Amino acid sequence: MSVTEILFYSLSAMAIGSALLVILSKNPVHSVLWLIVTFVAISGHYILLNAQFLGIVNMIVYAGAIMVLFLFVIMLMNLSTHKEAKKNKWLQMAGVLSGGLLLLVIVASLKGAEQATLVAQTNEGSIGLLENLGKTLFTDYVIPFEIASVLFLSAMVGAVVLGKKTETTKS
Repeated sequence: MSVTEILFYSLSAMAIGSALLVILSKNPVHSVLWLIVTFVAISGHYILLNAQFLGIVNMIVYAGAIMVLFLFVIMLMNLSTHKEAKKNKWLQMAGVLSGGLLLLVIVASLKGAEQATLVAQTNEGSIGLLENLGKTLFTDYVIPFEIASVLFLSAMVGAVVLGKKTETTKS
């Protein structure tokens, strides 16, 4: 087995194991932390597939920003296992039924799907490289890129102006 295959299987095991722990954890904070581990493993898969940009963006946006937001929401809601609400049997049965139906739809869609015969390129090719994205962004799309940067700058200035507290003068 090559190093790439070992990394693939270890990242896959990490992603599946941490995804199961997201579901099985009783503490919501632990579930969020296991979800971050899942996103890190998926980012590792992107990097193995030579899509560095997607891997880095996945780490920054999902594992960074969105998970911090989830963690703050859970902390502000003050959820704990001690204050867990009484579970309704009908809601549990509806959840099991809908999960079973979702599994049935997934199995039916995969049954009719054709198996791919192409192998993913790892450590080869130039698709997904940051160098190609930069060249395209600064040659073919330089005007839209600069317009977007001016719009983002004006939005930041507007947010600072709106967020600034005005001082009231006493006469």
